[in-house]
Amino acid sequence: MIKNVLAASLKVTSISLLAISLAACGNGAAKPTDATSDKAKETTAPAQAASKYPEKALSIIAPSGAGGGWDMTARTIAKVLSETKALDKPISVENKPGGGGAVFMAEYATKDVKDNYKLFVSSPPILINHLKKEGNTPYGYADTTPLAQLTKDYGAVAVAANSKYKDLKSLLDDLKADPTKLTVAGGSAPGSMDHLVSILPAFKYGIDPKKVKYVSYDGGGEAVTALLGGNADVLGTDASSLDQYVKAGKIRILAVASPQRLGGSMKDVPTMKEQGVDAEFLIWRGFFGPKNMDAGAKKFWEDTIKKMVDSDTWKKEMTANNWETDYKKADDFKTFLGQQETQLKDMLTALGMQK
Repeated sequence: MIKNVLAASLKVTSISLLAISLAACGNGAAKPTDATSDKAKETTAPAQAASKYPEKALSIIAPSGAGGGWDMTARTIAKVLSETKALDKPISVENKPGGGGAVFMAEYATKDVKDNYKLFVSSPPILINHLKKEGNTPYGYADTTPLAQLTKDYGAVAVAANSKYKDLKSLLDDLKADPTKLTVAGGSAPGSMDHLVSILPAFKYGIDPKKVKYVSYDGGGEAVTALLGGNADVLGTDASSLDQYVKAGKIRILAVASPQRLGGSMKDVPTMKEQGVDAEFLIWRGFFGPKNMDAGAKKFWEDTIKKMVDSDTWKKEMTANNWETDYKKADDFKTFLGQQETQLKDMLTALGMQK
């Protein structure tokens, strides 16, 4: 029964959902008196001030170490905004690793709730970390202002280039014989995205996912280092963050959790389904601001992000990183997050990992 629930939940989770955005407005028809005119001036003053945003340098936070998907996404955004001159103020990228994003969220959701000049990137862990049983955080997407979904990526299972494993099935056969035989690494905590990517094919292959030995690191870069250093046998993470290592001949990707093969350096990597494992794992990446972001700042980013994803410079970066643009504007993105949170909760419950 649990397998059926999980299989259904995983299938639904892997589908990018369309959302309906809601808007409300109101106005008054009474002739303004002096008092109401004064009040109007008071209420429009903040909007006029916000229209000058941004007035100083900004930063984008990657809540992980260097080299992973969040880091690459943050640096790509900063690069495109600068090259297209969509932003006329300096923009920097900062890495703040810890707990698969949980450490950063604890600070951001309590100390930076009004800081319009500190933005960050995230992906499913912002939902998973809030829902899982071990190492969970009380803070989630509701403690932010979702600004846009930007890209979609897929999970991947990889080994070092000198590994004896050449395909997913041989790896899973060894795991099935002894789930403790191999060490699986990921750039996020147990119960989070990299962990789910890692154990998804094992679960689908009839292996108890709770018996798989998983070791977490602060970001995909550290997890790759562990794999290349022989401290892990297998790596589960997002496919695009492995592109540079594939091109350098350092790792071998055994399978991608996508509906069809990816392009670029991964055009020859088979999907999990091609190898008899009925599994997909969609990974979106999005852009967020503080919970109490003012209206002027939010409007600026909504307009700027739309121009960014429509630019040729952005499209070139998507191709270079083996990413696909999957843009959702702020309201649609927020609705989607609420829907996916429900689905991930069902999946974690089926695995016994819910809080």
